[in-house]
Amino acid sequence: MPRLNELPERETLAAAVTEVFAQRVANQACPGTRFVVFDTSGPVLEGSFGTAGAAGIPPGPHSRFRVASCTKSFTAAAVLLLRDRGLLSLDSPVTDYVPDLVPTQPVGQPEAPTLRMLLSMAGGFPTDDPWADRQESISNETFRSILRSGVRFSTAPGTRYEYSNLGYALLGQVIEVVCGQSYPDFVTENLLKPLGLDETGFDPAAVPDGSMATGYRKVGDEWIALPFSGPGAFSAIGGVVTTPWDLARWAGWLCSAFHPTGNDDGPLSSASRREMQRIQCPIAFDATDELRLKGYGYGLGIEDHTRFGPIVSHSGGYPGFSSHMRWHPATRLGIVAVENATYSGAWSPAAEALVLLLGAATSIAAPKPTVPAAIKPLADGLQRLLSQSWDDTTADAIFLENVALDRPYPERAQELAALREKSGALDSEGASIVATDIGAVEGGYGSFELHVPCSAGELVAAVRCGPVEPIRIQTVTWRLAQRDGQPG
Repeated sequence: MPRLNELPERETLAAAVTEVFAQRVANQACPGTRFVVFDTSGPVLEGSFGTAGAAGIPPGPHSRFRVASCTKSFTAAAVLLLRDRGLLSLDSPVTDYVPDLVPTQPVGQPEAPTLRMLLSMAGGFPTDDPWADRQESISNETFRSILRSGVRFSTAPGTRYEYSNLGYALLGQVIEVVCGQSYPDFVTENLLKPLGLDETGFDPAAVPDGSMATGYRKVGDEWIALPFSGPGAFSAIGGVVTTPWDLARWAGWLCSAFHPTGNDDGPLSSASRREMQRIQCPIAFDATDELRLKGYGYGLGIEDHTRFGPIVSHSGGYPGFSSHMRWHPATRLGIVAVENATYSGAWSPAAEALVLLLGAATSIAAPKPTVPAAIKPLADGLQRLLSQSWDDTTADAIFLENVALDRPYPERAQELAALREKSGALDSEGASIVATDIGAVEGGYGSFELHVPCSAGELVAAVRCGPVEPIRIQTVTWRLAQRDGQPG
C-alpha cells in the first residue's frame, strides 16, 4: 500500500492538496477550514486556513467541529456491534423496538421498515433535510409523540434509496432500547474509548474553552455566528463533535478492514466494517465519465470510480458546519475536511484532493502480486499440454471435472495444436505466471495468466481456479498475442 511519503514528488503533491483548501477561504466559501490526509500509517498531512472563531485564529489540531451526518457511520457501527453481540436482528421491523412509529401515508398502512432498510437508506421515508437538523436536542418523549402522531412514507419500505435522517434517529432509539444506555453513552463507551478517540463527543458545551470552532452562516458579505444545539433524541443523525485528526483516525480504522490480512483491532470486526462499506441499496444516477455506480452501505456511501474503483465517503451538513470524509480502500489513502459554514460543501475540496492523491498513487508501478506455490504445478501442466502432445493424465491432474464435460478433451487438444501452428517455436524457459486476483487475500488467488513467448509473439492462457482443495482449474482460454500487439 502506498504511503504519502512514497508518492512521486511528495512535496509538490502536498502543496497542491493544501492549495485546494486555501482556495476555500480565499473564495469565501467558509470562514475557516482544516483537512487531514491519512494513509496506512495514520494521519500524515494536515493544514488549516481562515478562522475558527471570533479571535481570528485558524483551526488548530485540537479544534472541535460538528461533523453532522458523518455521525451516521458511528450509528451504523453501533447497530452492527449490537447485532454481532446477538442483541438485535437487522431483519426485524423497527417497531419491534420502537412501537410508537405510526405510518400514515400512503393509504394502506405500509409495513414498518426493518433495521437493515433504515441503515441502508431504504426505509421508505421522504428526504428530510434540513428539518431533521433542527431536531437534535428534542427529548425522547417529544420524539415518541411525533412518531405516534404519524409519519409519512414516500415509497414502500425496501424499494429504493431515499436519504432519511428520521430513519437514523429511529436507529438511535433502537440502540437505547437494546443497550439500556443513552445513544451518546453507548457510542462513547463501546467505540470512542476503545479506539482512543478522546477528543470526540456529543456535547459542544463540554468542549474545553477555546477549542470549539464557531459555526457561521453568510448574510450578504458578513459571517453570522450561530448558536449550538445540544445532544438529544436526534444525536444519532449528526451529533458528533470531534477534531479532524480524530475523524481521520476513525475513517482510517474503517478503511483498515480492507487490509489484505485482515485487521480486527478495535471493537467491530473487519467483516462488519466491510459490510458497512458494501453497497446495500443502489442509488439511481446518470453515469458520468468518472462514476459508473453509486450506492449506500450502512452509514457510508460508495462510488465506483471509472479510474480508481470503489471510493467510500460520507458528507455532513449542519447549521454552521460542513464536513466530509473520503477514502480509497484499495490504497487506503483518504482525507477528511471540515468547514465552519452552513452546508458549505466540504465534500468538494476533499474529493478534488483525493483525486490528486490517487492520481499520484496509481502512477506508481504496482508490485507484482506473489504467486502462491500451489499455482506452479498447474502452470507446468498447462505448458506440457501446450508444447507436447495432449495427455489426458496431465489434464486430469490440473483440471476439475467440469472441464472435460464443458468441452471434451479432443476439442481442446485440437485448439492447442492449431495455436502451435500459428505461434511457431515456443520459449518454455521464458514462460511467466501473472496472478490477476490482485485484490484477493494472500494465497487465495483464484485466477492467473500463463504467458509463453513464441516466434509469433506470446501465447497467453487465462485461467480461473475452482473453490475446492486441492486447487485445480475450472476454466482456461487461450489466445495468441502477436508481436504487433494485435490478438491472433
